[in-house]
Amino acid sequence: MVASAASALGIESSPNWLAPARACELPIGEADAAAAEAVLRTMLPAETDLAVLPRAGRRKRLLVADMDSTIITTESLDELAAHAGIKDEIARITQAAMNGEIEFADALRRRVAMLKGLERGALDQVIRSMTVMPGAAALVATMRAHGAYAVLVSGGFKPVTRRVCELVGFDTDCANDLEFAEDKLTGRVIEPILDRDAKLATLRRIAAERGLALAETLAVGDGANDLPMLQAAGLGVAFRAKPSVAAAAKVRIEQADLTALLYLQGYRQSEIVDPARTARGQS
Repeated sequence: MVASAASALGIESSPNWLAPARACELPIGEADAAAAEAVLRTMLPAETDLAVLPRAGRRKRLLVADMDSTIITTESLDELAAHAGIKDEIARITQAAMNGEIEFADALRRRVAMLKGLERGALDQVIRSMTVMPGAAALVATMRAHGAYAVLVSGGFKPVTRRVCELVGFDTDCANDLEFAEDKLTGRVIEPILDRDAKLATLRRIAAERGLALAETLAVGDGANDLPMLQAAGLGVAFRAKPSVAAAAKVRIEQADLTALLYLQGYRQSEIVDPARTARGQS
């Protein structure tokens, strides 16, 4: 199918397989990008993730990633709500906020207020039970191995992001603070809240601190509060994103895991760092 698509686009060179039967790139040359993408979408299977990107500057030097439903598989606040017996109620608010139907900061304050009195131990249990998204550790390890700086930026909470940093290998994290009194949630978030504007500001600030142009950055996320940083980054990827975000993002990954972000940058399968394999080799 890939060869047929290449032929339809008038591409004479053979498809370049970055990973056998998994990730392939086609040089479209001077062809109109939108027209080429339209042709490819009609010829390739519906479950194919597809992006048309410039060849120059593909490998990014800064990664800024959302956490919930991006680097981990769940929404940590929803999982915390499960310990209070109100997961469904809070999850509905989360879904609306992530799809841009309600303002993020107000939604966060509202959800945390509903958890007033919940013991700190519930947060510890959420942290112990969370699962890292497939491909996340390889994404971070590979980019860092090639000189990139990796930042986790979340509208969630610092106890969770600190642990995810350790598990996945990010250089640093930025997130919100919860307020506790006698090891119980007070129902308040410590201001200022890290929202969509703060995520964008974090991308810009860290790029400037490291002497990087925004064209040299990669941002990934799934919710409406991620969209400004996705649109500002050199490569912004909506990963299994909410409908409003997927519709507005230039690049969408719906089927593959997070290693797709490496293939988008032109990495070959042989270049991808497997942290688990590395750890086993050192043990």
